Amino acid sequence: MWEYSDKVKEHFLNPRNVGEIENPDGIGEVGSLSCGDALKLTFKLDEAKQKIIDAKFKTFGCASAIASSSALTEMIKGLDLEEAAKITNEDIADYLGSLPKEKMHCSVMGREALEAAIANYRGVALPMAEGEVVCECFGVTDLEIKRAIEESNLRTVEEVTNFTKAGGGCGKCEERIQELINEVRKTGVPKIIPMSGPKRLTNIQKIKMIEDVFEREVRPTLKKDGGDVELLDVDGDYVIVSLRGSCASCSKSQTTLKEYIEKKLREQVLDTLIVEESKI
Repeated sequence: MWEYSDKVKEHFLNPRNVGEIENPDGIGEVGSLSCGDALKLTFKLDEAKQKIIDAKFKTFGCASAIASSSALTEMIKGLDLEEAAKITNEDIADYLGSLPKEKMHCSVMGREALEAAIANYRGVALPMAEGEVVCECFGVTDLEIKRAIEESNLRTVEEVTNFTKAGGGCGKCEERIQELINEVRKTGVPKIIPMSGPKRLTNIQKIKMIEDVFEREVRPTLKKDGGDVELLDVDGDYVIVSLRGSCASCSKSQTTLKEYIEKKLREQVLDTLIVEESKI
């Protein structure tokens, strides 16, 4: 399970500036509900159009996505557009006291929404990155990686990461970085073997299926004995819940979690799901 900082937990459980500003000066929308993460950022400028006086967000995603969006709105209020435009995803992560490396893409989504909102206010199109974006966490392209490999004689993924930051977030681009190293070094690109198995569920599909099992079977059964359960978050394969009523103080609560709730979800949604009780 991810290790979240206290500030991430605080911004997830008590997010700031949730909603949408009426008649905003800037609107930025990134992501897609069909892919599991989406963010809409709106901001309002003062009468002189100099400083951001209000910012709100609507997001769909995990705890890190919500916390990153909440933090971003707090960070940009009071800044002029030039100052706000300099905020990076690393600044968002630092503001939150760090994010798990597997969740750095959530801060990237915040940065992209801010860039889109500022571009929307200015009436300009966002510049396209030159080349293929290999590292989504830090926005590093294949051309930047190739140039670094050639000019600095880099030979390993670790060296590339230390030099460019590519691969230093979620790590999903490490295979592509190795391909680029091989390409530059002319050692041949390794064969990529496609993954087998069932089609992967998007995050939104997974959440909807989990909610259906909770409402249709789990909660009605627990309520018969004076208990209940609340779904708090779905983070990868981890389903975070809070036991309510008699279940919260029951000596067999772990049995309820693992042998009933987790078993039901594994049977009807995904056999890799893990149910954990929230400790915050």
